[in-house]
Amino acid sequence: MRRHETQETTAEEIIKKLRDAAGLIAGGKTAEEAARQIGVSVPTYHRWKEQYGGADRSTVKRLKELEQENSRLKKLVADQALDNAMLKEPGGGKVVSPARKREAVAHLERKLQVSQRRACQVIGQPRSTQRYACTRPARDAKLVAELRRYATAHPRRGYRMAAAHLRRQGMKVNGKRVARLWRQEGLRVPQRQHKRRRLGHGGNSTQRRSATRINEVWSYDFVFDQTVDGKRLKWLPICDEFTRESVALEVERRMDARDVVRVLEAAIAQRGRAPQFIRSDNGPEFIAKAVREWIAQQGFQTLYIEPGSPWQNAYSESFNSRLRDELLNREVFATLAEAKVLGKEYRRSYNEQRLHSALGYEPPAEFALRWRSAHTATLRQPKGNAVPATTKNKDNTQTKPLATVRLS
Repeated sequence: MRRHETQETTAEEIIKKLRDAAGLIAGGKTAEEAARQIGVSVPTYHRWKEQYGGADRSTVKRLKELEQENSRLKKLVADQALDNAMLKEPGGGKVVSPARKREAVAHLERKLQVSQRRACQVIGQPRSTQRYACTRPARDAKLVAELRRYATAHPRRGYRMAAAHLRRQGMKVNGKRVARLWRQEGLRVPQRQHKRRRLGHGGNSTQRRSATRINEVWSYDFVFDQTVDGKRLKWLPICDEFTRESVALEVERRMDARDVVRVLEAAIAQRGRAPQFIRSDNGPEFIAKAVREWIAQQGFQTLYIEPGSPWQNAYSESFNSRLRDELLNREVFATLAEAKVLGKEYRRSYNEQRLHSALGYEPPAEFALRWRSAHTATLRQPKGNAVPATTKNKDNTQTKPLATVRLS
Protein backbone atom coordinates (compact mmCIF):
# COMPACT_ATOMS: atom_id res chain seq x y z
CA MET A 1 0.00 0.00 0.00
CA ARG A 2 1.29 3.45 -0.83
CA ARG A 3 2.17 5.99 1.84
CA HIS A 4 -0.61 8.42 1.00
CA GLU A 5 -3.26 5.67 1.22
CA THR A 6 -2.71 5.39 4.98
CA GLN A 7 -3.74 9.01 5.50
CA GLU A 8 -7.30 9.64 6.67
CA THR A 9 -9.57 10.67 3.81
CA THR A 10 -12.91 12.34 4.34
CA ALA A 11 -16.12 11.22 2.67
CA GLU A 12 -16.27 14.36 0.50
CA GLU A 13 -12.78 13.72 -0.82
CA ILE A 14 -13.63 10.10 -1.61
CA ILE A 15 -16.75 11.15 -3.54
CA LYS A 16 -14.74 13.71 -5.52
CA LYS A 17 -12.06 11.15 -6.43
CA LEU A 18 -14.67 8.60 -7.50
CA ARG A 19 -16.28 11.19 -9.78
CA ASP A 20 -12.87 11.99 -11.28
CA ALA A 21 -12.24 8.26 -11.84
CA ALA A 22 -15.66 7.88 -13.46
CA GLY A 23 -14.80 10.70 -15.89
CA LEU A 24 -11.49 9.06 -16.75
CA ILE A 25 -13.18 5.69 -17.38
CA ALA A 26 -15.77 7.42 -19.58
CA GLY A 27 -12.86 8.89 -21.58
CA GLY A 28 -11.52 5.42 -22.36
CA LYS A 29 -9.28 4.74 -19.34
CA THR A 30 -9.32 1.42 -17.57
CA ALA A 31 -10.13 1.03 -13.88
CA GLU A 32 -6.49 0.33 -13.07
CA GLU A 33 -5.39 3.48 -14.91
CA ALA A 34 -8.15 5.57 -13.28
CA ALA A 35 -7.16 4.32 -9.81
CA ARG A 36 -3.55 5.14 -10.46
CA GLN A 37 -4.60 8.55 -11.79
CA ILE A 38 -6.54 9.46 -8.59
CA GLY A 39 -3.67 8.16 -6.43
CA VAL A 40 -5.12 4.98 -4.86
CA SER A 41 -4.67 1.26 -5.31
CA VAL A 42 -7.10 -0.82 -7.34
CA PRO A 43 -8.58 -2.66 -4.24
CA THR A 44 -9.08 0.69 -2.50
CA TYR A 45 -10.80 2.08 -5.58
CA HIS A 46 -13.22 -0.87 -5.75
CA ARG A 47 -13.87 -0.68 -1.99
CA TRP A 48 -14.66 3.02 -2.26
CA LYS A 49 -16.84 2.43 -5.26
CA GLU A 50 -18.82 -0.30 -3.43
CA GLN A 51 -19.27 1.91 -0.34
CA TYR A 52 -19.83 5.33 -1.91
CA GLY A 53 -20.68 4.47 -5.48
CA GLY A 54 -24.32 5.69 -5.46
CA ALA A 55 -23.93 8.49 -2.97
CA ASP A 56 -24.06 12.19 -3.68
CA ARG A 57 -22.90 15.08 -1.56
CA SER A 58 -26.19 15.42 0.36
CA THR A 59 -26.15 11.72 1.25
CA VAL A 60 -22.57 11.94 2.41
CA LYS A 61 -23.39 15.01 4.48
CA ARG A 62 -26.33 13.22 6.08
CA LEU A 63 -24.15 10.19 6.78
CA LYS A 64 -21.55 12.39 8.40
CA GLU A 65 -24.22 14.01 10.59
CA LEU A 66 -25.46 10.59 11.69
CA GLU A 67 -21.96 9.54 12.59
CA GLN A 68 -21.48 12.70 14.65
CA GLU A 69 -24.86 12.20 16.34
CA ASN A 70 -24.00 8.61 17.11
CA SER A 71 -20.67 9.66 18.59
CA ARG A 72 -22.36 12.35 20.65
CA LEU A 73 -24.96 9.92 21.99
CA LYS A 74 -22.28 7.43 22.93
CA LYS A 75 -20.40 10.13 24.81
CA LEU A 76 -23.63 11.28 26.50
CA VAL A 77 -24.44 7.76 27.66
CA ALA A 78 -20.90 7.30 28.94
CA ASP A 79 -21.05 10.64 30.75
CA GLN A 80 -24.42 9.76 32.28
CA ALA A 81 -23.12 6.43 33.50
CA LEU A 82 -20.10 8.16 34.99
CA ASP A 83 -22.33 10.76 36.67
CA ASN A 84 -24.44 8.01 38.21
CA ALA A 85 -21.32 6.29 39.47
CA MET A 86 -20.07 9.58 40.90
CA LEU A 87 -23.35 10.23 42.69
CA LYS A 88 -23.28 6.77 44.25
CA GLU A 89 -19.64 6.99 45.25
CA PRO A 90 -19.62 9.38 48.28
CA GLY A 91 -22.15 7.51 50.48
CA GLY A 92 -22.24 7.91 54.26
CA GLY A 93 -25.32 10.16 54.53
CA LYS A 94 -26.59 13.24 52.78
CA VAL A 95 -24.11 15.59 51.11
CA VAL A 96 -25.69 18.91 52.07
CA SER A 97 -23.24 21.25 53.75
CA PRO A 98 -20.42 22.94 51.79
CA ALA A 99 -17.84 21.08 53.89
CA ARG A 100 -19.40 17.70 53.06
CA LYS A 101 -19.57 18.64 49.36
CA ARG A 102 -15.94 19.71 49.47
CA GLU A 103 -14.97 16.30 50.83
CA ALA A 104 -17.11 14.54 48.20
CA VAL A 105 -15.51 16.45 45.32
CA ALA A 106 -12.01 15.66 46.58
CA HIS A 107 -12.98 11.98 46.92
CA LEU A 108 -14.28 11.82 43.32
CA GLU A 109 -11.14 13.47 41.98
CA ARG A 110 -9.00 10.95 43.81
CA LYS A 111 -11.10 7.81 43.26
CA LEU A 112 -12.51 8.21 39.72
CA GLN A 113 -9.75 10.41 38.28
CA VAL A 114 -12.18 13.11 37.11
CA SER A 115 -11.55 16.82 36.89
CA GLN A 116 -12.57 19.19 39.64
CA ARG A 117 -14.94 20.97 37.28
CA ARG A 118 -16.75 17.73 36.45
CA ALA A 119 -16.98 16.63 40.08
CA CYS A 120 -18.32 20.03 41.14
CA GLN A 121 -21.01 19.89 38.44
CA VAL A 122 -22.19 16.47 39.57
CA ILE A 123 -22.16 17.26 43.31
CA GLY A 124 -23.64 20.73 42.84
CA GLN A 125 -20.76 22.55 44.46
CA PRO A 126 -19.65 25.98 43.13
CA ARG A 127 -15.99 25.88 42.16
CA SER A 128 -15.36 29.08 44.11
CA THR A 129 -16.67 27.37 47.25
CA GLN A 130 -14.60 24.27 46.51
CA ARG A 131 -11.41 26.29 46.16
CA TYR A 132 -12.10 28.51 49.16
CA ALA A 133 -9.50 27.99 51.89
CA CYS A 134 -11.18 28.32 55.28
CA THR A 135 -9.28 30.73 57.50
CA ARG A 136 -10.72 30.70 61.01
CA PRO A 137 -10.47 34.14 62.59
CA ALA A 138 -7.83 34.45 65.26
CA ARG A 139 -10.48 35.71 67.68
CA ASP A 140 -12.09 32.25 67.67
CA ALA A 141 -8.94 30.49 68.88
CA LYS A 142 -9.37 31.55 72.52
CA LEU A 143 -13.09 30.75 72.52
CA VAL A 144 -12.49 27.31 70.97
CA ALA A 145 -9.86 26.56 73.61
CA GLU A 146 -12.31 27.52 76.38
CA LEU A 147 -15.06 25.38 74.84
CA ARG A 148 -12.76 22.39 74.56
CA ARG A 149 -11.64 22.85 78.16
CA TYR A 150 -15.25 23.02 79.34
CA ALA A 151 -16.30 19.99 77.24
CA THR A 152 -13.37 17.99 78.63
CA ALA A 153 -14.37 18.78 82.21
CA HIS A 154 -18.10 18.28 81.57
CA PRO A 155 -18.54 15.97 78.57
CA ARG A 156 -22.30 15.51 79.07
CA ARG A 157 -23.24 19.19 78.93
CA GLY A 158 -24.26 21.12 75.84
CA TYR A 159 -23.36 24.41 74.21
CA ARG A 160 -26.06 26.41 76.02
CA MET A 161 -24.59 25.47 79.38
CA ALA A 162 -21.11 26.24 78.04
CA ALA A 163 -22.21 29.68 76.80
CA ALA A 164 -23.81 30.49 80.16
CA HIS A 165 -20.64 29.36 81.97
CA LEU A 166 -18.43 31.60 79.79
CA ARG A 167 -20.71 34.59 80.37
CA ARG A 168 -20.45 34.06 84.11
CA GLN A 169 -16.67 34.04 83.69
CA GLY A 170 -16.87 37.50 82.12
CA MET A 171 -16.58 36.61 78.43
CA LYS A 172 -18.93 38.34 76.00
CA VAL A 173 -20.03 35.55 73.69
CA ASN A 174 -22.95 35.14 71.32
CA GLY A 175 -25.05 32.01 71.67
CA LYS A 176 -25.15 31.34 67.92
CA ARG A 177 -21.40 31.73 67.65
CA VAL A 178 -20.89 29.25 70.49
CA ALA A 179 -23.31 26.82 68.82
CA ARG A 180 -21.43 27.09 65.50
CA LEU A 181 -18.01 26.50 67.05
CA TRP A 182 -19.40 23.74 69.27
CA ARG A 183 -20.72 21.97 66.16
CA GLN A 184 -17.54 22.53 64.12
CA GLU A 185 -15.37 21.09 66.87
CA GLY A 186 -17.57 18.01 67.14
CA LEU A 187 -18.51 18.63 70.77
CA ARG A 188 -22.20 17.84 70.39
CA VAL A 189 -23.86 15.49 72.88
CA PRO A 190 -26.51 13.14 71.44
CA GLN A 191 -29.76 13.40 73.30
CA ARG A 192 -32.36 10.71 73.68
CA GLN A 193 -35.83 11.64 72.45
CA HIS A 194 -38.54 10.86 74.99
CA LYS A 195 -42.19 10.46 74.15
CA ARG A 196 -44.48 13.02 75.68
CA ARG A 197 -46.92 11.63 78.19
CA ARG A 198 -50.27 12.96 79.23
CA LEU A 199 -50.63 14.61 82.62
CA GLY A 200 -52.95 11.87 83.81
CA HIS A 201 -55.21 12.13 86.81
CA GLY A 202 -52.62 11.84 89.58
CA GLY A 203 -53.41 14.57 92.08
CA ASN A 204 -49.96 14.20 93.66
CA SER A 205 -47.95 14.62 90.44
CA THR A 206 -45.61 17.53 89.76
CA GLN A 207 -47.93 18.75 87.02
CA ARG A 208 -50.94 18.93 89.34
CA ARG A 209 -49.20 20.10 92.52
CA SER A 210 -45.97 21.97 91.95
CA ALA A 211 -43.77 23.84 94.42
CA THR A 212 -44.06 27.63 94.73
CA ARG A 213 -41.40 28.34 97.36
CA ILE A 214 -38.33 26.91 99.04
CA ASN A 215 -38.83 23.86 101.27
CA GLU A 216 -42.42 23.42 100.16
CA VAL A 217 -41.98 20.13 98.27
CA TRP A 218 -39.12 17.66 98.49
CA SER A 219 -38.90 14.56 96.33
CA TYR A 220 -36.80 11.40 96.54
CA ASP A 221 -36.29 8.05 94.89
CA PHE A 222 -33.64 5.32 94.85
CA VAL A 223 -30.89 4.92 92.25
CA PHE A 224 -28.90 1.69 91.98
CA ASP A 225 -25.30 1.10 90.93
CA GLN A 226 -22.47 -1.24 91.91
CA THR A 227 -18.81 -1.26 92.85
CA VAL A 228 -16.09 -2.88 90.78
CA ASP A 229 -16.51 -6.18 92.66
CA GLY A 230 -20.18 -6.40 91.63
CA LYS A 231 -21.66 -5.51 95.02
CA ARG A 232 -24.70 -3.24 95.02
CA LEU A 233 -24.75 0.47 95.78
CA LYS A 234 -28.06 2.04 96.76
CA TRP A 235 -28.24 5.83 96.40
CA LEU A 236 -30.91 8.01 98.01
CA PRO A 237 -31.03 11.53 96.50
CA ILE A 238 -33.42 14.12 97.97
CA CYS A 239 -34.02 17.35 96.05
CA ASP A 240 -35.97 20.56 96.63
CA GLU A 241 -38.36 20.91 93.70
CA PHE A 242 -38.44 24.71 93.77
CA THR A 243 -34.72 25.50 93.89
CA ARG A 244 -33.56 22.15 92.36
CA GLU A 245 -31.07 21.89 95.23
CA SER A 246 -29.75 18.51 96.24
CA VAL A 247 -30.93 18.37 99.84
CA ALA A 248 -29.20 15.04 100.52
CA LEU A 249 -27.29 12.38 98.61
CA GLU A 250 -26.58 9.24 100.62
CA VAL A 251 -25.25 5.87 99.48
CA GLU A 252 -25.13 2.53 101.26
CA ARG A 253 -25.01 -1.14 100.37
CA ARG A 254 -28.65 -1.46 101.45
CA MET A 255 -31.29 0.89 102.86
CA ASP A 256 -34.59 0.24 104.58
CA ALA A 257 -37.27 2.43 106.17
CA ARG A 258 -35.09 3.24 109.19
CA ASP A 259 -32.31 4.49 106.91
CA VAL A 260 -34.83 6.68 105.04
CA VAL A 261 -35.89 8.24 108.36
CA ARG A 262 -32.25 8.77 109.33
CA VAL A 263 -31.45 10.57 106.05
CA LEU A 264 -34.58 12.74 106.34
CA GLU A 265 -33.71 13.70 109.92
CA ALA A 266 -30.21 14.77 108.85
CA ALA A 267 -31.59 16.78 105.90
CA ILE A 268 -34.14 18.60 108.09
CA ALA A 269 -31.45 19.38 110.66
CA GLN A 270 -29.21 20.81 107.95
CA ARG A 271 -31.97 22.86 106.29
CA GLY A 272 -33.37 24.12 109.60
CA ARG A 273 -36.96 23.14 108.85
CA ALA A 274 -39.06 20.33 107.44
CA PRO A 275 -40.79 20.55 104.06
CA GLN A 276 -44.54 20.90 103.72
CA PHE A 277 -44.78 17.89 101.38
CA ILE A 278 -42.51 15.07 100.29
CA ARG A 279 -43.14 13.33 96.98
CA SER A 280 -42.19 9.73 96.19
CA ASP A 281 -43.34 6.57 94.51
CA ASN A 282 -44.92 3.62 96.27
CA GLY A 283 -41.68 1.79 97.06
CA PRO A 284 -41.74 -0.36 100.21
CA GLU A 285 -39.16 1.87 101.93
CA PHE A 286 -41.35 4.98 101.39
CA ILE A 287 -44.75 3.56 102.33
CA ALA A 288 -43.47 1.68 105.37
CA LYS A 289 -45.34 2.29 108.62
CA ALA A 290 -42.24 3.62 110.37
CA VAL A 291 -41.68 6.26 107.66
CA ARG A 292 -45.33 7.38 107.56
CA GLU A 293 -45.57 7.66 111.35
CA TRP A 294 -42.33 9.65 111.55
CA ILE A 295 -43.50 12.02 108.78
CA ALA A 296 -46.78 12.55 110.60
CA GLN A 297 -44.88 13.39 113.80
CA GLN A 298 -42.80 15.98 111.94
CA GLY A 299 -45.93 17.71 110.66
CA PHE A 300 -45.55 17.38 106.89
CA GLN A 301 -47.46 15.30 104.39
CA THR A 302 -46.67 12.68 101.76
CA LEU A 303 -47.48 12.89 98.03
CA TYR A 304 -47.47 9.37 96.62
CA ILE A 305 -47.58 9.20 92.83
CA GLU A 306 -49.63 6.63 90.95
CA PRO A 307 -48.01 3.21 90.52
CA GLY A 308 -46.08 2.87 87.27
CA SER A 309 -46.06 6.64 86.63
CA PRO A 310 -42.49 7.87 87.21
CA TRP A 311 -43.11 11.03 85.16
CA GLN A 312 -45.36 12.28 87.98
CA ASN A 313 -42.19 12.56 90.08
CA ALA A 314 -40.44 14.54 87.35
CA TYR A 315 -37.93 16.55 89.41
CA SER A 316 -36.58 13.47 91.16
CA GLU A 317 -36.35 11.61 87.85
CA SER A 318 -34.54 14.57 86.28
CA PHE A 319 -31.98 14.77 89.08
CA ASN A 320 -31.46 11.00 89.01
CA SER A 321 -30.81 11.07 85.26
CA ARG A 322 -28.21 13.84 85.71
CA LEU A 323 -26.65 11.88 88.57
CA ARG A 324 -26.35 8.75 86.47
CA ASP A 325 -25.18 10.57 83.35
CA GLU A 326 -22.57 12.78 85.03
CA LEU A 327 -21.36 10.59 87.90
CA LEU A 328 -22.46 6.95 87.96
CA ASN A 329 -21.81 6.26 84.26
CA ARG A 330 -18.44 8.03 84.35
CA GLU A 331 -16.95 6.63 87.56
CA VAL A 332 -15.94 3.09 88.53
CA PHE A 333 -16.27 2.83 92.30
CA ALA A 334 -13.76 0.57 93.98
CA THR A 335 -15.28 0.75 97.47
CA LEU A 336 -18.28 2.15 99.29
CA ALA A 337 -16.08 4.79 100.92
CA GLU A 338 -14.97 6.05 97.50
CA ALA A 339 -18.61 6.28 96.39
CA LYS A 340 -19.45 8.32 99.51
CA VAL A 341 -16.59 10.78 98.88
CA LEU A 342 -17.38 11.24 95.17
CA GLY A 343 -21.10 11.55 95.91
CA LYS A 344 -20.44 14.29 98.45
CA GLU A 345 -18.23 16.14 95.95
CA TYR A 346 -20.86 15.79 93.21
CA ARG A 347 -23.59 17.18 95.49
CA ARG A 348 -21.44 20.20 96.33
CA SER A 349 -20.61 20.80 92.66
CA TYR A 350 -24.24 20.35 91.64
CA ASN A 351 -25.52 22.87 94.18
CA GLU A 352 -22.78 25.49 93.95
CA GLN A 353 -21.27 25.26 90.45
CA ARG A 354 -23.48 23.43 87.97
CA LEU A 355 -25.67 25.89 86.04
CA HIS A 356 -29.35 24.99 85.74
CA SER A 357 -31.23 26.13 82.64
CA ALA A 358 -34.60 26.23 84.45
CA LEU A 359 -33.12 28.71 86.95
CA GLY A 360 -31.86 31.15 84.32
CA TYR A 361 -28.47 29.41 84.18
CA GLU A 362 -27.70 29.91 87.84
CA PRO A 363 -26.47 27.29 90.32
CA PRO A 364 -29.29 26.10 92.63
CA ALA A 365 -27.58 27.41 95.78
CA GLU A 366 -27.11 30.86 94.24
CA PHE A 367 -30.71 30.92 93.05
CA ALA A 368 -31.96 29.94 96.51
CA LEU A 369 -29.89 32.66 98.17
CA ARG A 370 -31.15 35.31 95.76
CA TRP A 371 -34.74 34.14 96.18
CA ARG A 372 -34.49 34.28 99.97
CA SER A 373 -33.08 37.81 99.94
CA ALA A 374 -35.78 38.95 97.51
CA HIS A 375 -38.61 37.36 99.52
CA THR A 376 -37.48 38.40 103.00
CA ALA A 377 -40.17 41.00 103.83
CA THR A 378 -39.54 43.53 106.55
CA LEU A 379 -42.75 45.25 107.68
CA ARG A 380 -41.93 48.85 108.42
CA GLN A 381 -44.05 51.37 110.28
CA PRO A 382 -46.11 53.40 107.79
CA LYS A 383 -45.63 57.13 107.61
CA GLY A 384 -48.19 59.73 108.70
CA ASN A 385 -51.23 58.77 110.70
CA ALA A 386 -51.36 55.20 109.50
CA VAL A 387 -51.71 52.55 112.17
CA PRO A 388 -48.56 50.41 112.44
CA ALA A 389 -48.82 46.69 111.91
CA THR A 390 -49.29 45.01 115.28
CA THR A 391 -50.16 41.68 116.73
CA LYS A 392 -52.79 40.92 119.34
CA ASN A 393 -52.79 38.58 122.28
CA LYS A 394 -55.73 36.46 123.28
CA ASP A 395 -57.11 39.35 125.36
CA ASN A 396 -57.03 41.66 122.29
CA THR A 397 -54.20 43.79 123.73
CA GLN A 398 -51.78 45.11 121.12
CA THR A 399 -48.10 44.21 121.27
CA LYS A 400 -45.04 45.51 119.47
CA PRO A 401 -44.99 45.74 115.61
CA LEU A 402 -44.28 42.62 113.56
CA ALA A 403 -40.62 41.78 113.03
CA THR A 404 -39.05 40.34 109.94
CA VAL A 405 -41.12 37.59 108.34
CA ARG A 406 -39.30 34.94 106.31
CA LEU A 407 -41.37 33.10 103.73
CA SER A 408 -38.78 30.41 103.05
